[in-house]
Amino acid sequence: MKKRVATCGEQERTDGEDLVTQNTNQTCETIADDEDEEFSHPIPWRKIEAEGLDCDHGLLFTKEEADRLFSRLEEEVEYFAGDQAKVQLYGKLHSIPRQQATYGDEGLMYSFSGVHLLARPWTPTLEYIRDAVTNATGQTFNFVLINRYKDGHDHIGEHRDDERELDPTCPIASVSLGAVRDFIFRHKDARVGPKKRQIEPVKLELAHGCLLLMNSPTNTYWYHSLPIRKKVKTPRINLTFRRIIRSRQRSDIKNK
Repeated sequence: MKKRVATCGEQERTDGEDLVTQNTNQTCETIADDEDEEFSHPIPWRKIEAEGLDCDHGLLFTKEEADRLFSRLEEEVEYFAGDQAKVQLYGKLHSIPRQQATYGDEGLMYSFSGVHLLARPWTPTLEYIRDAVTNATGQTFNFVLINRYKDGHDHIGEHRDDERELDPTCPIASVSLGAVRDFIFRHKDARVGPKKRQIEPVKLELAHGCLLLMNSPTNTYWYHSLPIRKKVKTPRINLTFRRIIRSRQRSDIKNK
């Protein structure tokens, strides 16, 4: 393995007054394998910044490769059903408006909103995408949460990925395949309450084959969501790669 340094600084496209971005040049390290040239070309990163928000955005896969990966995931991924396809709100279970699955290293479990999801073993396609993300970012990941949105009616509400088992030093790497969808960040102090502040939301379009890195401290201060978009008629698969710290998992449930 050798390290390769790439200078990055493409401009983020402005899309309306609610898009807050600051474009800067930065140096990104990517890892290239001398024996495997599949991911040897560093991707051009676009820096997205606001108060307490630090993200990097770029195109990881060409359309042809993204098409192929989407088709393979449609065949390989097994989504949860029954109570595992629900979340707990105010003590009651509610069906989620999307499909979910978790994959990763043996024994890993992810807990959120009253559900506890054990990782299935990596599939060949998920390993391929994970390795592409690692080679583009220099970060390693041991778990992926997959959300499948059948069309623009499927969505996810505002939330933060701040569960205790997540490694706070590792960014969350979000890969998008399929339909283009809006992705919105909202600062926690701009949501509700008497001390609500006037902080503009940050809106992105997540395209087919793109990679979004949510770096620390983004998930401390900003909620994010994928809102309903009724005009979207085709499916989207989102893969969020994470690093789970085994010692922080819920000891009372992780072996069940």
